[in-house]
Amino acid sequence: MQVAALPPAKKRFGQNFLVQPAMVERIMAAIHPQSQDLLVEIGPGPGALTKRLLPTLAHLTVIELDRDMIPALENLAAPEQLTVVQADALKMDFARLGEGDKPLRVVGNLPYNVATPIIFHILESALQIQDMHFMLQKEVVDRMVAAPGSKTYGRLSVMIQASCQVESLFTVAPGNFYPVPKVDSAFMRLLPYRPALLPETQLPAFAQIVTRSFAQRRKTLANNLRGIFSAEQLRALDIDPACRAETLDQTAFFRLAEAFAKQGSQA
Repeated sequence: MQVAALPPAKKRFGQNFLVQPAMVERIMAAIHPQSQDLLVEIGPGPGALTKRLLPTLAHLTVIELDRDMIPALENLAAPEQLTVVQADALKMDFARLGEGDKPLRVVGNLPYNVATPIIFHILESALQIQDMHFMLQKEVVDRMVAAPGSKTYGRLSVMIQASCQVESLFTVAPGNFYPVPKVDSAFMRLLPYRPALLPETQLPAFAQIVTRSFAQRRKTLANNLRGIFSAEQLRALDIDPACRAETLDQTAFFRLAEAFAKQGSQA
């Protein structure tokens, strides 16, 4: 795609258009779309990836917020092959895009300023999602895939990994985009757990515990969870009160969430 042929990028939408054909091919290989896949692309922009997806699919749905992109996208294929939805992905009901028991596959080059909220919004429909492939800022992907004990492991790591298998597939250099961003990007895969690792009734407790645990990273878990668990209660859950949240693995947070949810049910 020639940069000169691209529409102007709009900063308010966080637009950085993918322009390198070789990178589009690498993304296609990672997604590996099949003809009958129920695939949704978020933020297609001028359609570099859309154009490559269309010949491989019986039907494709794209969600684009920028009204100025819609006419060109609609001209890429007939309506029976391409559905163009002008909407904010944060307000879309992804479960309704499904067809019966057929799960959705979601892909996109997400605006970095709202990427994390979009992912969590989609995960509200996790039971209807087969997989997700996203281009994000590399720093954010590194946090999502981080392991306990690392500097990048935190609230985002725990919350995402509780819902999905998360994999960083490859780094994408700034020169693959126009305008050229000031940061590296990464292409990632998320596979929602089926069945979910945590009962739906415990999700609010889990989110609250994780948020509180990482509220002040330098403080011990006992300090951050003061008023919720005593040191004795933490030890009973096989958790050292003197440890910090970034040392706990996922199962420890699950134990905390289960205990906290029980407290609420007994109150």
